[in-house]
Amino acid sequence: MQSFGLPIILLVVFYFLLIAPQRKKEKKIREMRAALKEGDQVVTIGGIMGKIISVKEDIVTVEVGSDRVKLKFAKWAIGSVIEKDE
Repeated sequence: MQSFGLPIILLVVFYFLLIAPQRKKEKKIREMRAALKEGDQVVTIGGIMGKIISVKEDIVTVEVGSDRVKLKFAKWAIGSVIEKDE
């Protein structure tokens, strides 16, 4: 019976140290992407910074640069939203 206890304890520790924090982080990212709206300043996972001008289902149109170039991205390509205070 004792030989089964150690692997179970290791699995529980592994879950709380690695899996649970990763799930929490993924949930936060999903919520951020679901809350995207026009006017948000964003950074893509490729490092492109711009302002959202349109959100349609899974496609986000971002305006970048002084020439106001419009680029379309999948929602999953948005890495973060820049807060107004920054």
